[in-house]
This record gives sequence, structure tokens and C-alpha cells, in this order.
Amino acid sequence: MEFFRIKKDIPFMRHAWVFNIISLITFLLSVFFLATKGLHLSVEFTGGTLIEVGYPAPPNLDQIRQKLEADGFTDTQVINFGSARDVLIRVPLKAGDTDKVSQRVGESLRALGNDPQIKRVEFVGPMIGKELAEDGAMALLMVIIGIVIYLAFRFEWRFAISAIIANLHDVVIILGFFAFFQWEFSLPVLAAVLAVLGYSVNESVVVFDRVRETFKKQRGMTTPEVINHAITSTISRTIITHGSTQIMVLSMLIFGGPALYYFALALTIGILFGIYSSVLVASPLVMWLGVSREQFVKPKKEKPAGMTEDGACV
Repeated sequence: MEFFRIKKDIPFMRHAWVFNIISLITFLLSVFFLATKGLHLSVEFTGGTLIEVGYPAPPNLDQIRQKLEADGFTDTQVINFGSARDVLIRVPLKAGDTDKVSQRVGESLRALGNDPQIKRVEFVGPMIGKELAEDGAMALLMVIIGIVIYLAFRFEWRFAISAIIANLHDVVIILGFFAFFQWEFSLPVLAAVLAVLGYSVNESVVVFDRVRETFKKQRGMTTPEVINHAITSTISRTIITHGSTQIMVLSMLIFGGPALYYFALALTIGILFGIYSSVLVASPLVMWLGVSREQFVKPKKEKPAGMTEDGACV
């Protein structure tokens, strides 16, 4: 399915250096902000108090957030848990916190009315948060290794290296945004980062597959021309796929509320930079690593002198 078809190939590779310089600057800035500011980790990673509250009728979550913030509970997460009448409150671990945190939260909630009932109170220590962060980093590493192995078997090592550099570029830029603006980095955001890795590599595979196909079919084209043709011929598919996905993500970003906001924001950044990196980062890297037609088309074996077509001696 195509919305349109571009007859003349767009010379993307003519400006490959410009695209990669922009990517390098963005990448270095992201690393700088991560090193200097760091991530604003959520309760899952830093530890804190989890409080499950039940209501006889669905409460107003925004009103609860405002009340808790007014009572001194900053950076507190308030989300529905299981149903619209159950609320899960995450209070960050801070110096001076005591076991009476749940009592203070209960007093704030009762001041709003609606007869809240505290069902469960759990304390998440910083050691558990540290283990969770390590497990998340390990999951990210395993995804990266899996992608490299898949692309190396599916195509060739040049494609695997180019794709993983482009995908890591996306991940670091997402983290850089969260570090610069000090947005809360939570488990849903980590899930979004992992989703972006898979989503971005899918776009790279589509372009790489067309590169391999063009090398086999078009004998007179140079490597830059082959890559330009591959990108141009997949633009319509890219717009359809990423456009429909971005519409869904934007709906979560606008209407999903605070619980889905940073998850959808991470996906939005990842999708936009995923398109850029798959087309304008991975493809030039493949070209500079020396991909050529000979790597995909095996040369025909010449028949020895005196041999017929069926291999018999004359």
C-alpha cells in the first residue's frame, strides 16, 4: 500500500555528512546532560512508600495530586490501580520520612471527603530500587545484543553495526531529553525506551532489505545511488507506519493523563528520532563501512576450457 510514489530518487547521501554531524552534536549534548544533571528517577528506582486507597466512587485524581502537593508531598505519583475506584499513591523516599507517612497521606485524603479507605501500605527500600535499575539496564543490554545478532544473521555485520549505533543514538537522545528537562524516569518510560529500540530497528530492516534487493537487481548503480533509491522507495511506507503510530501515541500524550504522559512523551521522541536515525544515520554508516554489490551477489563460476554446459568433457 502506498499513498504516493516518488519517481526520481532523492539524493540523501549527498548530505550524509551534514546529517551525521547533527546527530553527533545531539548525541554529545545528551551525554553531557546525562553526566551533569542525571536522570530524575521515580519511586520505583529510588524507594518510597506505596499506598493503595479505595473509594466508594471514582475520585478526582487531579484534586488528590493538588492536595498532596499542598500538604508537602512533592513528586508524588497518583494513578488508578485496577479500577476507577482504587488509587495507588507513590510517595518518594526523603530524609526525615517516618512510618507515619501513610497516616499523613490518609489525613490529607480524608480532608477531601469521599470516605477513602487505605487498603495497603508498602515500603520500597532504596536497595530494591537499585536492583530494579540494574535489572532494567540488563534488559536494555540484552535487547541490544539480540538486535545485533539478528541483523548480523539477517544481513551482514556492516548492517548490524550501523543499525545498533543508530538505535543507541535514539536511546541516548531520549535519556538526554529526560535529563535536560528533569522529567521523571519511571518503569513505563523504560518500557517506552525498549519499545523504541524494536520500533527503530524495524525501520532499519525495511531500508536495509530494500538496499539488498536493489543491489541484486540494479547492476549499474553506485552504492550511494542504491541507498538513495532504497530510502526513496520506502518513504510512503514510512509515512503510513510512523504516522499512524504517532497518532495513537499523541492521543495517549494528550488524553492519557499524568499516568501515561511521560510514557507517551518518550515514545514520541523515540519515533521522531527513530525515523531520522534509521534513514539518515544508519544508511550513511553502512555506506562508509564499505557495503557493496559483491557482498550480496555471488560471482558466476567460469567453466573450465573443454567443458560443455552439462559439465561433460568435449
